[in-house]
Amino acid sequence: MKIMKFGGTSVGRPERMHQVKDLITRGTEPTIVVLSALSGTTNALVGIGEALAAADKTLAKERIDTLHAHYLAFYPALLQTAEAREKAEDIIKEHFEFLNILLKISFNEAINRDILAQGELLSTKLFYTLLGELQIPAVFLPALDFMSIDENSEPELEKISERLKAILAQHPNERLFITQGYICKNHRNEVDNLKRGGSDYTASLVAAAIQASVCEIWTDIDGMHNNDPRVVDRTRPIAEMSFDEAAELAYFGAKILHPASIWPAQLYNIPVKLLNTMQPDAGGTLIKAKVDTTGVKAIAAKDGITAIKIKSSRMLLAYGFLRQVFEIFEKYKTPIDMITTSEVAVSVTIDELSHLDQIVSELRDFGTVEVDQNQAIICVVGNQVAETKGALQSVLDSLVEIPVRMVSFGGSKHNVSILVDAQYKTQALKSLNEGVFDWN
Repeated sequence: MKIMKFGGTSVGRPERMHQVKDLITRGTEPTIVVLSALSGTTNALVGIGEALAAADKTLAKERIDTLHAHYLAFYPALLQTAEAREKAEDIIKEHFEFLNILLKISFNEAINRDILAQGELLSTKLFYTLLGELQIPAVFLPALDFMSIDENSEPELEKISERLKAILAQHPNERLFITQGYICKNHRNEVDNLKRGGSDYTASLVAAAIQASVCEIWTDIDGMHNNDPRVVDRTRPIAEMSFDEAAELAYFGAKILHPASIWPAQLYNIPVKLLNTMQPDAGGTLIKAKVDTTGVKAIAAKDGITAIKIKSSRMLLAYGFLRQVFEIFEKYKTPIDMITTSEVAVSVTIDELSHLDQIVSELRDFGTVEVDQNQAIICVVGNQVAETKGALQSVLDSLVEIPVRMVSFGGSKHNVSILVDAQYKTQALKSLNEGVFDWN
């Protein structure tokens, strides 16, 4: 059995849903299809939740009506028969009645999570209606029946596997199963989610839970590129890469893949393919356990970085100093991306700023604290890149005209990370593109 996940742009138009239908029916292997919400829907639902949180029910109503109008225009172009259109109209009516009811009750975080779940529920139900109209046999597989997270918001993979295998065993002769990405139940049995980009995570978790033959992630890009095609003119897709390389790129800014979505597949050595819904015959990118190539393979950038420098000639070399510093970040559940040290200072970077003021306040007990916001991490990734002769030199030579704030080298064999002011990010990406790749 294989997994096929389709993102919001892949299902965002009626004609694209028909393309997805063609893709999932062209093979013979049993398949679980994981769908995101229609493109733009999650952002719209976030806006509705924000308006309700601000007690601006007039604005919330306007946003609900705007989204409702989008779906009322969507389904007639998707479906042809009166019966199927009536089913779709009932589905849309049910979900928007729910959203409108929320205008009359007190808002809380649990309600907000219910709001955010509506996108995936709508897209899968509409797609399932399309399959029914075309008489394509399929089973509707509600993610809320098997996908769950614990009290720390971590997926319960063993429980997911048990529940999902039990459900699949009830349909031994079926080939297609349609489920939602992103949504799940939490330890209180409330509707919850796997955060932004969570449909990739769902696909990888489902693949791990049933030990699938492959996990296919279908988007509107023909695989992972060796640089950001939105800002760099000359890029190319990467034919294959290792799980470690893909994880580094996803974490440090490659938008095609959710950062958390690698480890479940890696855990069970399930290959992941990144493919293009609009160009289904393109090679895409294959992610697997081992690759033969070494050296620089790709570059990614992560925005919204803040650098914190703690300077203390009195404390830095004292026993336990670094532990005490890190305990402050742990206390506020704030992950650190990069770290460098010298005799008198330690610098770290973070991208979670919810508790920045408290962190800085407590760090001042150890010395002078400097905070630089609006930074960007440029991540240079490749198999054994940190051990490839000349790789670091080519990276630094490419950035000779750009002020570099920090360099992280040696912590991973597959990654060299550079911190620059955000204003230099595009320049850095372009300079590295010309300096580290062979374009002959």
